[in-house]
Formats: sequence, C-alpha cells, structure tokens
Amino acid sequence: MFDYIIVGAGSAGCVLAHRLSEDPDVRVLLLEAGPRDWHPFIHMPAGLARLAGNTRINWNYETVPQPGLGGRTLWWPRGRVLGGSSSINAMCYIRGVPGDYDDWAAQGATGWDWTSVLPYFRRSEGNVRGADALHGGDGPLTVSDPRHVNPLTRAFVEAGEQLGLPRNDDFNGPVQAGVGLYQVTQRDGARCSAARAYLEPARPRRNLTVHTGAMASRITLDKGRATGVVYTHLGKAFHQPAAREVLLCGGAINSPQLLMLSGIGPADELRRHGIAVVHDAPDVGANLQDHLDVCTLQHETRRVSYDRMSQARIAFDYFLRGRRGPGTSNIAEGGGFVRSPLARDARADIQLHFIPAMIDDHGRHRLPGDGYTLHACFLRPRSRGRISLASNRAGDKPRIDPDYLGDADGFDLRMLVECAKLSLQLLAQPAFDAYRGAPIHPARMDLSERELVDFVRERAETVYHPIGTCRMGSDAMAVVDPQLRVRGVDGLRVVDASVMPSLPGGNTNAPTIMLAERAADLVRGREERAPGP
Repeated sequence: MFDYIIVGAGSAGCVLAHRLSEDPDVRVLLLEAGPRDWHPFIHMPAGLARLAGNTRINWNYETVPQPGLGGRTLWWPRGRVLGGSSSINAMCYIRGVPGDYDDWAAQGATGWDWTSVLPYFRRSEGNVRGADALHGGDGPLTVSDPRHVNPLTRAFVEAGEQLGLPRNDDFNGPVQAGVGLYQVTQRDGARCSAARAYLEPARPRRNLTVHTGAMASRITLDKGRATGVVYTHLGKAFHQPAAREVLLCGGAINSPQLLMLSGIGPADELRRHGIAVVHDAPDVGANLQDHLDVCTLQHETRRVSYDRMSQARIAFDYFLRGRRGPGTSNIAEGGGFVRSPLARDARADIQLHFIPAMIDDHGRHRLPGDGYTLHACFLRPRSRGRISLASNRAGDKPRIDPDYLGDADGFDLRMLVECAKLSLQLLAQPAFDAYRGAPIHPARMDLSERELVDFVRERAETVYHPIGTCRMGSDAMAVVDPQLRVRGVDGLRVVDASVMPSLPGGNTNAPTIMLAERAADLVRGREERAPGP
C-alpha cells in the first residue's frame, strides 16, 4: 500500500515525488507512461533540435482543424519521458509578472497571489547569480546564464536597443520589459530538467518507487473518494490502492482526459462514450488556453547560424570537451518582452524568442542555406478551447481544440498582427545589416494589413504553453478548489499547468514547478510565507 500515487512524472510530478518522499514514513509511487530520460540529446541542450521527431519520448499530439488558421491542424509536442516537457523544452526560465498571479487570486484562486507564490519560486530556484529578494540561490532547479551565444543573437539584442527597447539582463527581476539573453535551466552546461533537479536526488530513497512505461487508464473511486489507480506496466494490468491521495500530474491534455475516463467530467460526453458518470463536472477539459506564435524567417549571409553545423561535431565538442561550445545552446538564446500599442494594462503583452537558425514547422522542415527566426507571441489570448474524449480507451489520443483566434471580437488576431509588425521592425534594424539576406517567411517585408492577417492565419503555430483545462477557483464550476482538490471527489488532486486559471506572461515551466512546490505543502498541511517588511 502506498500513501500517495502520483500519475505523471513531468515537471509537477517530479517535484511532488521529491517533496513528499522527504518524510521517510510516507510511501510514494510515481507512474510515468514514457521511458527513463536516457537519451543523450535530452541532456545536451542543443540536442533539443533532434528530439522533435522522437515519438518514443513525445506524445506527438495534433489539434483538430482550426477555422481561425485556415483549417490547419497544429502539431503539439509534449514530453512523454521522465521530466515530461522539461526534458524536451528550450529551457527558458521565465516566471511571468506579479500581476499574473494577482489575477489568479482575483479569479478565485485564493492563496495564489504574487506574495503567496514568490516564496515557492525562490524555494525551487538555484540561480548561479545567487539569492536576493526575488531569486533563490540554492534550490533544486539550477538557473544559469548561457555558456554560448551566437553572434546573430547578439545582433538581435542590439536591434532591440536600436528600436528603443531597453536592455534587460533579468526578465525575472523588478522589470520584465526589454530585450536580452534568457537565463536557462541548465547545470554545468547540461539540461536541468525536473527529473534531474528533483527526481534524481530522491531516487535512492527506499520509500519512493518509480515505474516508467506505466500507462494509467483510470482512477478508481468508491463512495465519492479516490481509492487508487488502474495502469498497465510491462504488459500487465494493475490496480494500485492509495491510502491517502491520488495526485494527478498529467498536464493540460492528459489530466482532463484521465478524469473523464474515470467518470469525472461533462455527463453528456461521458455517457456518449459509454463511461459511467461518477461526478458531473462540466468544466473538465474546458478553459484550454495556449500562446499562439508567429515566426518570421530570414536568410543570413555570414554563414554563422546553427543551420550548417554538424550535429556530430557539436556532440563531439560538447561531450569530449567539457560541455562547452554550441552544444550548450538552448537555441532560443535571446528574447524580450514588449508592451504593444494595444496593451490593456501596464504589463508587456508580447514575448519574443530569437533563434539563430531557420526553424520551419517546429524544426521538422529543413530549409536550405543559413538564416534566423524570430518568434513573437501574444501573452494573454482571449480564445478558449477544450480537451474532449475521442473514445473511452486510454491509449487513444484525446480531441484537442484550442479554438485559436476564436475570440468574439477578433482581438487575438489583431494582436498577432502586432506581433508580426514588431518582428519585421526588429529585423529591419541596422544591427542585422551585416547578416541580412533574402526574406523567407514572409517573402516580402512590406506587407499590407490584409497581407499580415493572411500571413498570421497561414503561419501561426503553438509555442507549447497549454494550460487551464482543470481550472482552479472558488466557484462551483471550477474543477479544483484553491487547495487543488477535485470538487466532488475526496482524496484526489490535480497538480500541473491544467489548474492555472489564466496564462502567465511567459513560458510555463517555472510556474508549473512553483505550483507543485506549493501543492506539496498543501498536501502536507504546511505553508511557507514571505518574510515581512
């Protein structure tokens, strides 16, 4: 008998496994559908470019056709491996801004305001620059400055300054706006995933059991209480009881799917798939949000991009010469945060990621020559989608409909056009004169407003930040309460990005780790407070 069963060894699951197993009297079982994080390109940061097509460690999801994007289906890679998406992401360490979390509290997520969550960001962070009022210096998750920066990335930062944007050396500091280099979740030149940061040091504990290749099919319930998990492992089916709680950490896609397969979700949909309704929860799977991203690509003439670099040479330099050189690059080396003319408050509403290589179709389509890519996304989209079931079988992928650009007044589309305009302005700055070749996407730099709209609809893609499908709140429709307990079911919590009421202003991995740090305290009945003035 285990006290806690954690379903999903992604970012949140690794944090919970570490924190809960700190008590030697508590037995913890961690289930992960994917394999161990053995692949060397997981650990070499630049290896992420070779992980996109590896379906063994990637759920390899696709959306349904999106009317707002000309009927296109979008590819959604999600980590299916120890560490989850923190083992395949671009390692940018971004928290968002205080107003993002104060918004959570205003939406009913009591206790998740900035003052309450800052201690958990600091607890998790081991920043190489040391601790201060906003940063942790000795947390499990190592946050580092980049070891290698491409000259094209430095040109991008200079271009931002030429456009009038301030230089910012800490996007997680007092001010988020500006351009600069990202700090990354790396330790000694290697990826510091949640598996490395949290799970690896906990693995020797005798009270922690980790099963990889373990696919959960449903949560068992009795008289309104979660009692265990049914899963397959090594070709056999098991039912494992949980003495205290089941903690669901599958992420914004898998967590609502498993709830629905277990009879917790919209009653009509469950009945349509022949699933007995245990608890009618209409909002399970609803409130799906994601950052939509538009990419501008241009050729470069100096041949310094990463396009022509041999992966074999990069790996040789990295593994045999002390984790140095381009192998340490997270590819998305530089970026920024900008407040657009359409911003509704003081927060930046556009995020930039600069890539010193041509990234077309998530890197799955190789273009000839050398070039660079500028990603720009709208940080606070209004469109809301849904995760729903395709069948009653756990092995079948759920139906993913983000309803991109589906907001009633078309504001998301207007903002994506602003993102494209900003990208074209940045790439036109003198800093790129020495490198600038022919434009690729778009093929011309002087697009009309109508052509910019068409460009967005034809080219926009996900930037991999789905959240919200098990929304946290204090109202009766919220899937989980502010303690992350599933409403209507005892002994069951959801701990992952699916509980976020709205998107933070930036990448979602650091907020997910923070959320799991605080959840561990909620499970253990303790709370860390910010120091007083």
